[in-house]
Amino acid sequence: MAETLMAGFTTLKTAQVEEALKNGAIVIDIRRPDEWERFGIIKGSHKLTFFDGQGRYDINAWMAKFTKIVTSKDQPFILVCAHANRTKAVGELLGIQLGYKYVQELDGGINYGWIDKGLETVKE
Repeated sequence: MAETLMAGFTTLKTAQVEEALKNGAIVIDIRRPDEWERFGIIKGSHKLTFFDGQGRYDINAWMAKFTKIVTSKDQPFILVCAHANRTKAVGELLGIQLGYKYVQELDGGINYGWIDKGLETVKE
């Protein structure tokens, strides 16, 4: 069972993300390029950095790219970062402030919710 953190924002366990992937889920990896290179990504993820190395972001530029991937506020998607800290901030922005209805994140991020579970990443 998914743990709902807030309206429109849900934390998914690893097995739930695996199942969602089998059903064609959209995964958006918001880490930085150096993190993708070091740890890889979940196969099929869209790479869309939110915060730069200094914690800065450009919401308008990010949303222009994001809305080409997630084309409706009713479309479910899964956010992934390293430890599920950045996904909480971005998920709150998307779910509460911008009205996306099915914002999800990988519990523990890619490091503690995927790689440490022995699951594969790819470098693209």
